[in-house]
Amino acid sequence: MTLNLNVRGAILVAAAIAGLVALVSPARADRCDDSAKELANQVDRLKVNFRAANVVYMTHPAAKELSVSCRGDKYSIELYAKGDRKPKPEFYALVGSMAAIVFTVTKDDTTTGATRCLKRMGLLRGDKVSMRYRRLNMECTRSKTEASIAITRGKDE
Repeated sequence: MTLNLNVRGAILVAAAIAGLVALVSPARADRCDDSAKELANQVDRLKVNFRAANVVYMTHPAAKELSVSCRGDKYSIELYAKGDRKPKPEFYALVGSMAAIVFTVTKDDTTTGATRCLKRMGLLRGDKVSMRYRRLNMECTRSKTEASIAITRGKDE
């Protein structure tokens, strides 16, 4: 009888401790929120605007639109940036540094890839260019007034 009470007591104490640990453990934030906060801390003059669904929108003087989105059908995370039709070097540097932080690739590689993608658009290749550079998928598009780049990494990579 005492053995039976000791086992019940031990199980009860273990369940209480497990419940307390579950209540005390910190809540996990979404990967998009973590990426956006890290970007805001490490990139000068970058501010987080708001979050809608799985997309975090940001602002920076060198770009017209910036966003980080998570959990698409074919990708785990996406970085989107829109600027002038003929981007300035500040825009290339901004996209390169943001992609380096989000995708944990060197800044030189991401800046080179973004620059190549954005500069390939033109008379011969058209207004939409898709390329792959350093395991990153880059899709650049342009209109009469704007150019944009979307950088993704597949779910299986």
